[in-house]
Amino acid sequence: MGATAGSPFERLALAVFGLSRAWAVLGGVVLLAVMLMTVLSVVMRAVLGFPILGDYELVEIGTAIAAFAFLPYCHQAGGNVAVDVFTNSAPERVKRALSALGSLLLAIVACTLLWRMALGGYDFFQYREVTTNLGIPRWWAFPPILISLALLALVSFVACVRDLGAAAGGSPAGS
Repeated sequence: MGATAGSPFERLALAVFGLSRAWAVLGGVVLLAVMLMTVLSVVMRAVLGFPILGDYELVEIGTAIAAFAFLPYCHQAGGNVAVDVFTNSAPERVKRALSALGSLLLAIVACTLLWRMALGGYDFFQYREVTTNLGIPRWWAFPPILISLALLALVSFVACVRDLGAAAGGSPAGS
């Protein structure tokens, strides 16, 4: 299960991990835009007496998109919280097997969320729900969130296969 240098799996892993980094950067750009809009709205409220119309709606949508955009890279970079009190002294192969199990479970959760969020987004689309002040269709936030969840599932699956290979004694591709 391990990957050799230049193997198709290693190339796939590098592509997926590069995509998750780029997606996280886009999430950061969205979050930066939300932050700048919030600062501008506060300044406008202080100076002109009124904020940007719909600033709360834009913060809600932008923050949701950004938060989901960070999830694939967070898993790839090992940024998820891990309680390793019981596994600190375990052999490396056991740690990698447990890591593979965690990645597999995360891939299942990501796929389940992807499925349910797609249905929820479709409901918003079908019933033409919009935000209160700006009238932004609520389903507009769902496509980037669904892409984030699909990428999280893919990153998690690649990490699972990589860690299974390492646990079985192969080379840990992408490490």
